[in-house]
Amino acid sequence: MDMKNVMWFSELSKKNLAEAGGKGANLGEMYQNGFPIPNGFVITSGAYYRHLEANNLVQVITDILGKLDVNDQEKLMAASEEIKKLITDARMPQDTQNDIINSYKKLNEMVGRQVYVAVRSSATAEDLPTASFAGQQSTYLNVFGAEDVVQAVKECWASLFESRAIFYRVENKFEHMKVGLAAVVQMMVQSEKAGVVFTVDPLYQDPNLLSIETAFGLGEVVVSGQVTPDTYRVDKDKLQIVDKSVVKQPWMLIKVEGKNKRVEIKDDAQGRQKLSDLEIKDLAKICRKIEEHYGYPQDIEYAFEKDNLYIVQSRPITTLTNKAGLEKGTGGELVKPMENRQATAQPKAQGQGVGQAKAILRGLGASPGIGMGKVKLVKTSKEIKNMERGDILVTEMTTPDFVPGMKKAAAIITDTGGMTSHAAIVSRELGVPCVVGTGNATAILKDGMDVSVDGSHGIIYEGLVSAPEAAAKTGGAEAAQAVISAATTITGTKIYVNLADVDQAEKVSKLPADGVGLLRAEFMIAAIGQHPRKMLEEGRRQEYVDKLADDMRKFAAAFYPRPVVYRATDFKTNEYKNLEGGEKYEPHEENPMMGYRGAARYIKEPELFKMELEAIKKVREEFHLQNLWLMIPFVRRIGELRAIKDIMEDVEMYRTRDFKLWIMVEVPSTVILIDQFCKEGIDGISIGTNDLTQLTLGIDRDNATLAKGFDERNEAVLRSLKRVITTCNKFGVTSSLCGQAPSVYPEFAEKLVEFGITSMSVNPDAVERTRKIVASAEQKIILHRLRNLQQAGKDDDENETLGLED
Repeated sequence: MDMKNVMWFSELSKKNLAEAGGKGANLGEMYQNGFPIPNGFVITSGAYYRHLEANNLVQVITDILGKLDVNDQEKLMAASEEIKKLITDARMPQDTQNDIINSYKKLNEMVGRQVYVAVRSSATAEDLPTASFAGQQSTYLNVFGAEDVVQAVKECWASLFESRAIFYRVENKFEHMKVGLAAVVQMMVQSEKAGVVFTVDPLYQDPNLLSIETAFGLGEVVVSGQVTPDTYRVDKDKLQIVDKSVVKQPWMLIKVEGKNKRVEIKDDAQGRQKLSDLEIKDLAKICRKIEEHYGYPQDIEYAFEKDNLYIVQSRPITTLTNKAGLEKGTGGELVKPMENRQATAQPKAQGQGVGQAKAILRGLGASPGIGMGKVKLVKTSKEIKNMERGDILVTEMTTPDFVPGMKKAAAIITDTGGMTSHAAIVSRELGVPCVVGTGNATAILKDGMDVSVDGSHGIIYEGLVSAPEAAAKTGGAEAAQAVISAATTITGTKIYVNLADVDQAEKVSKLPADGVGLLRAEFMIAAIGQHPRKMLEEGRRQEYVDKLADDMRKFAAAFYPRPVVYRATDFKTNEYKNLEGGEKYEPHEENPMMGYRGAARYIKEPELFKMELEAIKKVREEFHLQNLWLMIPFVRRIGELRAIKDIMEDVEMYRTRDFKLWIMVEVPSTVILIDQFCKEGIDGISIGTNDLTQLTLGIDRDNATLAKGFDERNEAVLRSLKRVITTCNKFGVTSSLCGQAPSVYPEFAEKLVEFGITSMSVNPDAVERTRKIVASAEQKIILHRLRNLQQAGKDDDENETLGLED
């Protein structure tokens, strides 16, 4: 590699992800743009790779991991320890060691004294909007002296192979040797109070609501969840404090004689508000500027030292499931989550009437939903192997080593932690209900107890919550479904769900959704891991078909008899390249978003498209799951639809009463020609608002400079939607929309209902919220029409009285 061993923050920007990792690149970006960042430098990923190569470790590590079953906890831990020891015992190349020592000396010279530094890991695939590596690698605080800095860098490199990091990469299809590690060396802030800011509240996802968490001492205790922090929520536009939760903090982590030590806080200080109102507003203001700079909601770590505010990290929030934060101004009043949490009506308990369920614990609702099952107390990550799928994980706090158990859990409860703790963030990523900061869950709850966890409102109930009629029959997930069914709002407009992850199929099928309106192929194909052309040329065609069909079957079976609309592969060329063998088959494109994708690709490579079609046929014919339908993405021209139908006929697939063919409407040409598409013969359409909005407005939705102008509510987009929906209704073609706008903007949902849309498809967490919004919109429209009819009747009566009839 030609990469330098060391790069200073002043040399870095967000474009240097490959060299500095997500953390390092973001620190350089903020440093160069005038934000209050403590100075420092980055030991690049090139230095990491050279360390492995100089000690012949690449193949050794590859061999160890190649045969590893990451679900075997003991073998995973053993492999991790072996690899970490190989890396730390190996001799660092002399030029790298010299560069680190000289850079540390230079940092000392800048300050005029020998400084304490934080040495933090920064993975090169870290902190991307679509993946969170947060907390998986190590951080070392209050490192002092050149030799200790060198050793801390080696420890950081080794932490890339912590068991939790190995597990995460395997689960998320990241190749181990393609994820490099840089190490950030940054002047240490000896904080008196510190914490985390989410520029969009991660639970309520109101784009105008900013969430701040604060603790005394070093901020690591907030991130790790070791203490329950103060929480303050701020109206981002007005910079007004909406609500506060001030929590007693019995101890803090501070530097004592050069070491991080846990120090007890005096009784009279434990319950004090940690940030003054002025500090809260100043912090909110600067975090708002950081979000505006990046054009995307941010997870920001900060620290106060002697009344000076420092930003020590910023990364994208990876757990938002809608466009919260990309667009501001949802209208209406601000939610006051803490007040609402206390006032929420309680659900029914098994064998009890409404509101009689016994609440036995309260905490902070950190990940929405209801989970129920038997309590499993877990003291350390080593006990995770004792968990059964569907248990309620109860622990003091979670660490990244808990993730395998968290994936099994029906819900998670912790003693400590806030909205930005590890338990909260990972639970939201996994879609598992979670309550943190209960204070004493591990003392009150006992192994084997039946409990119900309301992750939306932070309440734990005794027993399995269910509707009375289901009480005698159901428990666990079935009881949760009974609750949901009892509370489901009826709408004329169907509410579908968007899905991609096969592991979530059974769980999401319990939601009050009318089916799957968008089943993305991309996760399934990424899981296969190899380019379909490569498998075809290697004579493994049937293997590809069987693997794809197996995943499709799981979705269709989970939702049967509700429809599952499978969107054929919509990988772009740059995404196909990431599959094994992809470099050989994919052309280079300057703008893949508008390139070789969707229908045009199927026509050019019909043999690959037929493999997908045969997988659908197998599910429908061999497994008798007739609820699986097909949707074609990115259709530009009428001729493309004709060609697609010809290819379908080649494999004897035809539109029938129970096999529907949909197309995506994402391109303005499809909007303009929608009547011709309907005449050509389709059963339904689904509007992809992201692509349609950016192509209509000429705004790249990933362009931070123009992000605020990207808005589905733009008049041009609304006129397009109206044309498509009304035309489809005229021809008896169903219309749908896949996107989060209906759940974020109630007025947008109302417009869709007014236009006559037949369904909407949203992410799992938005299903119930969208159904309520749509029901309200339908009722408003019905009421408006009734009033018009009544007024028309009164006018007729008045005309008759006055003798004005024709």
